[in-house]
Amino acid sequence: MSKAPPTVNAALQSLTLPAPLPLDGGGELVDARIAYETYGTLTADRSNAILLCHALTGDQYVASSHPVTGKPGWWERMVGPGKPIDTNRYFVICANVIGSCMGSTGPASTASDGQPYAMRFPVITVRDMVRGLVGLLDALEIETLHAVVGGSMGGMQALSLAANWPERAQRVLAIATTSRHSAQNIAFHELGRQAIMADPAWAGGDYYTGETQPDAGLAVARMAAHITYLSEAALTKKFGRNLQDRDAKSFGFDADFQVESYLRYQGSGFTRRFDANSYLYITRAMDYFDLAEEHGGLLADAFAASQARFCLVSFDSDWLYPTAESRHVVRALNAAGKAVSFVELSAPYGHDSFLLDVPALDRVVKGFLE
Repeated sequence: MSKAPPTVNAALQSLTLPAPLPLDGGGELVDARIAYETYGTLTADRSNAILLCHALTGDQYVASSHPVTGKPGWWERMVGPGKPIDTNRYFVICANVIGSCMGSTGPASTASDGQPYAMRFPVITVRDMVRGLVGLLDALEIETLHAVVGGSMGGMQALSLAANWPERAQRVLAIATTSRHSAQNIAFHELGRQAIMADPAWAGGDYYTGETQPDAGLAVARMAAHITYLSEAALTKKFGRNLQDRDAKSFGFDADFQVESYLRYQGSGFTRRFDANSYLYITRAMDYFDLAEEHGGLLADAFAASQARFCLVSFDSDWLYPTAESRHVVRALNAAGKAVSFVELSAPYGHDSFLLDVPALDRVVKGFLE
């Protein structure tokens, strides 16, 4: 393991990896920066570290205020003193993946010529993201994690680490996730990418120095994706066919319905904290994700070398990564002879259930980590 000291940016908790980061698509990323947050205290023997992996539009601010929006961390209800991921016991690390836009190297970062990478940034994979996270662990001199935990794309990263760096984690908790992206999920992502690229302000990705950015396209991409994160029951309960601030239909194309207003709000708010090119690259990485394909076509072979304990969690209202996807992983782990537990939880919120108030998930997380 390399002992080269990381280059730390004092204004942002980050490090520059001491060696070039090899990429699945060929080539390498030189001077890749990983931005991260830590919570709790690392023990002298470095045995209490938990790596949290974020979802598509997430970031490292899992339990601290977001510097752009000012909102609480995306899993603040789960991470902290006395909480299921107890920072009195565990040293929690959460890093922004490469390709993203909250401090880690991505399309908006400056390339060697002093200009933003934009679409010159290499296409990356989920395994490339995890290579960056492993580089961070190396720099922090953490050889073995107590656990790696993630939901959605974060669950993909957790499974990828278990498959490709099997010695690095004792426990693997993958929530509301999959071992491969389905045709339906690829289709939804392509819809979002095309919305961004159809925005004239996208300018082939070279919008960073311009007066406008592809906010309209990015907002539509977010609106389409957000629908997939919810359940029909949740939308019906929250909005139904209720009108927005009016007593009658306008017979126009303003946001007559509350659900329309909500989606527009989600889309416009998203453009203030996320980069359109990063959305293109990260969704493409998720679409390429297929653990079985990476390991000769048999998913069980992906986990052959792992000695970790696994826990898979799904939600009965999640139609983006339905329970069948988790069961597929569980069967592969059983075939590989691995220790695995599985639970399907009942929640009305759809895919986003792992981020919301589901007390049963709290109990599962706490129990598995202990």
